[in-house]
Amino acid sequence: MAIDDKTRTELEAAAFRRLVDHLKTRTDVQNIDLMNLAGFCRNCLSNWLKDAADAQGVSLSKDESREAVYGMPYETWKSKYQGTAAPEQLEAMKKVHPGH
Repeated sequence: MAIDDKTRTELEAAAFRRLVDHLKTRTDVQNIDLMNLAGFCRNCLSNWLKDAADAQGVSLSKDESREAVYGMPYETWKSKYQGTAAPEQLEAMKKVHPGH
């Protein structure tokens, strides 16, 4: 199936928005679990969003990109939803993503 660039971009944007909305509702899913299972987390998504803005010359701060992904200021999300990582989670992350 051939999809023109405009339609492809619209579809990708819709899928990204749906993923972000999904992660906003799944506050029970910890970033470390996402990293260990999928190799990316909410912070990665916010960094990718900022990278895309930078590439297009759009002014978007790190805090703004995180708020776009988390649905609230990052520090608020951390205080409300982020748990303490278990030693096993930290060890798994070191193996899967050394230096991250």
